[in-house]
Amino acid sequence: MSQEPSAPPGVQSGVPGGDGDLPATCSSRGCGQPATWQLRWNNPKIHTPDRRKTWLACDEHKESLSDFLARRSFLREVVPI
Repeated sequence: MSQEPSAPPGVQSGVPGGDGDLPATCSSRGCGQPATWQLRWNNPKIHTPDRRKTWLACDEHKESLSDFLARRSFLREVVPI
């Protein structure tokens, strides 16, 4: 059975939306800032080409989280929230 890729140290995976009562926050561990970006990705070894997982990022962590995913060829798109 395949497992999802591990996030880098200091990163939690996040998903937008939730229950609608809480604002989306950055996926970087301990950040807590409002998310302003969606980093949409997939692992082509275990996901179909159209599937997208989402990490959320504030402006400060957008580059580091994007770089982590891009180095693994997982990053598909970065869109503003």
